[in-house]
This record gives sequence, structure tokens and C-alpha cells, in this order.
Amino acid sequence: MAAAKKAVLGPLVGAVDQGTSSTRFLVFNSKTAELLSHHQVEIKQEFPKEGWVEQDPKEILQSVYECIEKTCEKLGQLNIDISNIKAIGVSNQRETTVVWDKLTGEPLYNAVVWLDLRTQSTVETLSKRIPGNNNFVKSKTGLPLSTYFSAVKLRWLLDNVRTVQKAVEEDRALFGTIDSWLIWSLTGGINGGVHCTDVTNASRTMLFNIHSLEWDKELCEFFGIPMEILPNVRSSSEIYGLMKAGALEGVPISGCLGDQSAALVGQMCFQDGQAKNTYGTGCFLLCNTGHKCVFSEHGLLTTVAYKLGRDKPVYYALEGSVAIAGAVIRWLRDNLGIIRTSEEIEKLAKEVGTSYGCYFVPAFSGLYAPYWEPSARGIICGLTQFTNKCHIAFAALEAVCFQTREILDAMNRDCGIPLSHLQVDGGMTNNKILMQLQADILYIPVVKPSMPETTALGAAMAAGAAEGVGVWSLDPEDMSAVTMEQFEPQINAEESEIRYSTWKKAVMKSMGWVTSQSPESGDPSIFCSLPLGFFIVSSMVMLIGARYISGVP
Repeated sequence: MAAAKKAVLGPLVGAVDQGTSSTRFLVFNSKTAELLSHHQVEIKQEFPKEGWVEQDPKEILQSVYECIEKTCEKLGQLNIDISNIKAIGVSNQRETTVVWDKLTGEPLYNAVVWLDLRTQSTVETLSKRIPGNNNFVKSKTGLPLSTYFSAVKLRWLLDNVRTVQKAVEEDRALFGTIDSWLIWSLTGGINGGVHCTDVTNASRTMLFNIHSLEWDKELCEFFGIPMEILPNVRSSSEIYGLMKAGALEGVPISGCLGDQSAALVGQMCFQDGQAKNTYGTGCFLLCNTGHKCVFSEHGLLTTVAYKLGRDKPVYYALEGSVAIAGAVIRWLRDNLGIIRTSEEIEKLAKEVGTSYGCYFVPAFSGLYAPYWEPSARGIICGLTQFTNKCHIAFAALEAVCFQTREILDAMNRDCGIPLSHLQVDGGMTNNKILMQLQADILYIPVVKPSMPETTALGAAMAAGAAEGVGVWSLDPEDMSAVTMEQFEPQINAEESEIRYSTWKKAVMKSMGWVTSQSPESGDPSIFCSLPLGFFIVSSMVMLIGARYISGVP
């Protein structure tokens, strides 16, 4: 019997989407942007101490190889020839910090995840050294001094991990965010792997000057970081190297974007003033500000949006960052056990259609934008004996929407022109209750593409458009029309404002729970937070008891 004829689809482009919760590999048709196949693997998070969040870099790398192999197998089952895959893009969780040995290829410590809070005392010490009238860190990087960014995580590793210190002394250490670790490993590792990053990921380290687009000597000296361990900074769209193993050996890796920049590209927000909001582990609202750096007066970050080619101009963005969005659903699943799968949250919320006055502030990692308040901790308040797990589930979804409202308000004040609608993407946008709640709380339409994988799409677009690949046109006239689903506000503006003002009251009550000297920590060097998965619950929760949380009358 003759072998089945392979389908001819024209050039294909793959995308590695390495997130905080999972790794995926997706393959797109470069002419239509159609998603042809993908595979996903969940990634473990480790919480070795209070406030610490780590992942195994080797597990992350292995998950990438597994996703690539499984996706290629699925394409084969669809009679799609994988030799049509002409390029691979990489999108990644940003800020997460890895140091490895360039001679052995072994990580020297676990990856310190962006949510990790162990560096709060380092931040407090460093902040005292910044003159009040000259915040050169923020003016050069666009970022506040925070546990969120890579420089302080790297400083902690240099101060506390002897294997890292020794490797630096012996010129064996390499530093990178997840993109750098993956690209170095995929392009050969100890056998000629390319040690690089792109401008979007570099801009999240607090070591990168977003004006000159170079590692900054003054910043490296301030944080005590040896510049020789840093990766080379490249554009977001160029050939970095070739895959050296696996089913796609020889395919160029030619796109690299931090996940939120990738989503901005995938949503085709190429014009000044266009914005998108991504609902993942956290929640991230980015607004393209064109070729100019806009510095926020309302708690937002200034960051590099993308640079799509070595000779192409750089674009900047304002960003509102929320630490906990999808992570609150995972917390309800893994820590409270009130749902078995993340998808069940929608069913529970639908049963009641209201939080019944219950408000949930999931400040597991303190509060990010617009507050930047590390002393905050999560609370559930407004509880009564009537409250059950369905109301808490609804309140958790509302919390994601309220946090988005806060950063959208800040964005509108900074930009001066309110957004008329919100473009959204990310895994949580499959939840229709969440999307309707978001439209109600923002009181503007929420617009969702029918294909929500815009982060991976953005990485694929950058890879396919790279010089030397040239299979994906970024000309707006050549881009396929994207079908959208729109959610309109269904409550009146007054009710929306009442709910939002009550949420703000709850946020105020979440602040000031801990300081770095709090007896809660036991160790003043540790920022007093429990890992994703614990918050301080008000005394009302204790009094009501677990039977109400579990929904038993």
C-alpha cells in the first residue's frame, strides 16, 4: 500500500512558549497564521522556604525537547511534513534567573522564579544607596527596584551559593533568563551553544540601559554583577543559531521575545497607543508607546516592546504587571482543593453568579503595579456564614478583573487617552464568566481573538520574519484577518463603580501585614511571604471554618 501523501501547506514556523506553569511547542502556517498542532507539559514549581519560588532548569529544557518531539509526531499523524518547519521562535517567562556552568552544561542552582521574594532585604539595602534626587536605576532601566527583576536574584546567587561563586571565580559561569538558557542549550550547549538574549528580556534584568540598548556598566557595578557572565544582546528577530538535536535539527532559531512582548506582537499591536492584556500566571497589560520611552507617574513600568530585526527600530511599551492571576486558580486547586481542575472554576462561579459581598485580594507575592507594596499579603474578606466555595471561586475571578481595572486606570492616566476597548489573550480568556466580568468591571468591551495563543504566535512571527528566513510578512496588508469574540458590559456603570470601590477598600486592608523583620519569617533576610499557595486569611475565615469553604451547609 502506498504511503499517505504528505499535505503541502507552505512554510511552517514553530514556537517554544516556555511559561511559569507550563511549556508548549506550537506550529503555525506562516501564510495564514493557522495553528496546526501543539503539545503542552506542566512545569513543577518548588517552594523550598517561605517566599522562595524555584524551578529546575533541566526539567524546563527537557520539557522543551518533549514538546517539540510530541508536536512533530502529531504533525506526522496529520500527514504534515516537518521539513516544512523553516524557523523556530522562543517566548519565555521573563526575569526568572539561571546560572550554569559553560564547561559541563549543568545549572549551578535552581532557576529563581520571577515571583520569588527572598531578595527583599537586598532590595531594601540597595534602595538606601540610590540618591533621592537621582534614581539612576529607574531612569536607565524604566523599572522600580524590586524583587521582581533579575539583578537582585543574581546578586543573591552570587552572595549565597558557593558553586556559583566558584564558577564565577574560575570563569565558568554563564547567566541568563530562560530564553538564554534554552537558546544556549538548543544550539549546542557545551559544544558551541550561542549565549545570547534579546532586547525585551534584557530590559527586565535591571542591568540593561533601555536607551542605549546595552548592558550598563554603572548598573552592573551598583548590583555587583560581573559583566563577563552576561549574554550578548540581540534583536528580537534574527538567526541566533541552529537546532543541534532532535526532530528539528538544523532548523534556525530566529525569534526571541519575552512572553508579554510576544503577546503584543501576536496581537499585532504595532501602532503607538495599541494595547493588550494577557491572562497567564500573572496578568500583564502592555501599551505600545512607539519609539519613545514614556515614564509612568502612576506605578507602571517602562519596558522594551520589541526590535524586529538588527537594523529595525526599537519600540517601547508601558506595562502594568499583576503578580497573581491564573496562579490564584492553581492555588484553589492545589492548596485548598476546592476544584480538581482549573476549568472547574467557571462552573463553580456560574452556580452563584456573584461573590455575595466576598472580596479576595491574592497578594501572595505582595502587590505589583500600581502599588509596588511588598508588605501586602492575600486576604479574603466580607465573609458571612452564607459564604461557600462557589462565592470564593467567583471572588477569585473578580480579583483578576479588579487588578486589571487598577492597571488600566493607571495606563489611561499616563497615556491621557482612555482605551475604548481591551484586547485580551492567554489561557484564562477561555473562561467566559471571567471575560464577561472583565467587561462589566472595566465598563468597556473586551475583545478576544478566536485563536488565543497570541504569545506563541508572536514568537513565530518574529522567527518567520527574520532576515535569512523571510517566510512571514509583518506588513499589515499581508496579515490574515483575525476573527474576534466581543464581550460587552452588562451591568450599569454605577454598580461597576460600587464593586470597584469596595475592592479598593479590601486592597488597603491587605497592606502592611509584614516587614522584613517580622517574626513571621524567622529570618530577617527572607521577605515574609509564603509561596504561591498561602495567604493570610482573616480571622473570620478561622471562625467560619472549613465546612463553609467546602460548601457544606
